[in-house]
Amino acid sequence: MAERIKQIRVCDFTKKEISMFLEECNFTEQEKELFLLRSKYYTLEQAAEEMNISSKTAYRINKKVKKKISKVCVETEFQYI
Repeated sequence: MAERIKQIRVCDFTKKEISMFLEECNFTEQEKELFLLRSKYYTLEQAAEEMNISSKTAYRINKKVKKKISKVCVETEFQYI
């Protein structure tokens, strides 16, 4: 049976982890803004409204953010499970 991997939730990261991801992930301005809003418990819909973008665009940006976080985790051997 495949091991179940915990879903990444930005709001669960510590301040130190958030700083590390901001430094290492090379986020675009929109990705950085969404990442920071999500770290403050904003839903995707709330973040989209705050950023003046559609929910669909927020979802697309969120996918890119998660992909970059996952890549950094693999490269740095960061364990988020």
